[in-house]
Parts: sequence; structure tokens; C-alpha cells
Amino acid sequence: MALGAVMVVISISTFNWESIKRIRKVPKSDTFVMISTVITVLLTHNLAYGVIIGIILSSIFFAAKISEISIKKINEDKKTVYLVQGQLFFASTLKFINSFDFTEDVETVDIDLSKVRIWDESAVDSIDKVVIKFHKNGIKTNLMGMSTQCLELIDRMSVHNKAGKFDMVSNH
Repeated sequence: MALGAVMVVISISTFNWESIKRIRKVPKSDTFVMISTVITVLLTHNLAYGVIIGIILSSIFFAAKISEISIKKINEDKKTVYLVQGQLFFASTLKFINSFDFTEDVETVDIDLSKVRIWDESAVDSIDKVVIKFHKNGIKTNLMGMSTQCLELIDRMSVHNKAGKFDMVSNH
């Protein structure tokens, strides 16, 4: 009982009361994580559950924040250039795939990936899907500007650049 009283006194004296005043200024996601953590601790009387909820929510918000990817389309003569920028991983692959016009009337599409970081297998798979969809529509696709690390990942995991695999996949 005495230990509980000591903990309450210490938590009150070490709590930063100015943080309550700043609650409207911090990002809403941070506020949501903080309030959810406190509510979880109060409802369960277990700090570990609060910490777990805080970590899970922070991870989700972080993934959503860095999944922003931008794609700019530049039309040239018989070629289209897509300038891609951002982090390509499982959370951004759907936007990546849906940003391309696979039915346009061009001979070649250049996809500039010089400002992209490719993180995982789903990112490589999304690049495969884009290249294969263009191929099915008779459009030659060039991937340009990848870093050495991204090139190694593409070479190791992609399908579109393997001998015989591209035709096998594109016939499905």
C-alpha cells in the first residue's frame, strides 16, 4: 500500500502538466495514441497493455504517414515518363499500381525510380505488375534510376526480367 502511494506521488510530481496545454497543437495521431494508452492502462490496470496499444497504434500511424508516394506523369512524343517519389512498400503499392495509365497510346513508358526506396517483396511485386500490364498492352517499359540496393532487390525477386518467366506470367 505504501509503495502505491509513493508511485502516485512520484507520477504526479514528474508529470509534465504543460503537455495538457499543448494537446491541441500536437498531431492528432499523437494525441490519439496518448489518450488510448492512458485509457487502456486505466481500464485494465496494466501498464504493459497500455504500452502494447501505444506501440501498435504508433506503428500503424507511422506506416500510414510514410506510405505517401507521388507520381508525376510527363507526356512526350511517343513516350510517357513517370517520375516516382517516396517509399514503396506494402502500404503504398496499391496507390503505385493505380497511378499508371495502362491504356495510353504510346510506344514506350519510362518509370524514373531514382527518388524511390523499394523496401519489400510487395513493392517488387507491384513493379512486376506495372511492367507486365504495360507489356500486355504492347508498351515497352523502362525502369530507370534505381539505387544499387533497389536494383539488387529487383534482380533477386522480380519476375518481369527473368528469361522465360515474363512470357509465362503475361499469358495468365
